[in-house]
Amino acid sequence: MDILIFIISMGALIYGADFIIEESERIALHYKISPFVIGATLVALGTSLPEMAVSMSASLKGSGDIAVANVIGSTIFNIALVLATVFIISKQIKPKRDIFAKDSAWALFPILVFILMSLDGKLNMVDGILFLILMGAYLIFLISTNQVEEIDDELSKEKFAWTKTAIMLLLGFILTIGGADFAIDSAGNIARSFGISEWMIGLFLVAFGTSLPELTISVKAALSDNADLAIGNIIGSNVANFTMVLGLSSIVNSLNVDLSESFFDITAAFILSLMLVFITANKLYNKSAGIVLIVVLGLVIQNSL
Repeated sequence: MDILIFIISMGALIYGADFIIEESERIALHYKISPFVIGATLVALGTSLPEMAVSMSASLKGSGDIAVANVIGSTIFNIALVLATVFIISKQIKPKRDIFAKDSAWALFPILVFILMSLDGKLNMVDGILFLILMGAYLIFLISTNQVEEIDDELSKEKFAWTKTAIMLLLGFILTIGGADFAIDSAGNIARSFGISEWMIGLFLVAFGTSLPELTISVKAALSDNADLAIGNIIGSNVANFTMVLGLSSIVNSLNVDLSESFFDITAAFILSLMLVFITANKLYNKSAGIVLIVVLGLVIQNSL
């Protein structure tokens, strides 16, 4: 029964995020925001809502391991699965934005801040506030580097209506938050029934489920030759996961972080972030890079199980 509840709740999370993503994109397109900034802000924040809802719910319930593992696992899946899939299925990727020069530091800096803040074994309210300040700085940076350009998208051709958008956003939030509450309960029960730690459940089962919106949106963007939005979504989502998700979760309730126990998983997320920087520096937006990332994901899963 718990497995069925988990599947249904994850579906609610995903559909709720989809509603929020689509309506957020309508707002962005209405105000002529560039594809990368759309991906790194509104779409990234939308796709990070499942992680935020799950981690905050876990924090409230005292399941700090799931809250932190969910963020680490989502970072791993976003790069090693979502970005890899984008590279593999795309015919050609030529981002209009110089991602390495403008955004590579943001792919790496948040996880370094997380490691430094976790050296004392916990994330508290002060850490959470600092995380949110970092998220604010990232949003200001993106807005300041926005390059307005014409966006060829069906949504841009539709009449913009705030009433419809507000209703759909509200529905999305209800599905996302409600789904998270049931997901965290069922995931904890599954962990206990199989003798699996909550860290492992959060790292893989919950993290994979909450990364599905990123996968769906990025693949759709890649197939539409919108590489800027796809890559922006991944970088923005990872920033949001470490700043907004962990920030709000640690404000709600202090999170214990055992760096020695979760050393391999955190190291894997850090190395994958370094690989993302290396890829953008050398413009290795191709199938070979995608295959390498998939192989790394396989090795991470094998060594974590």
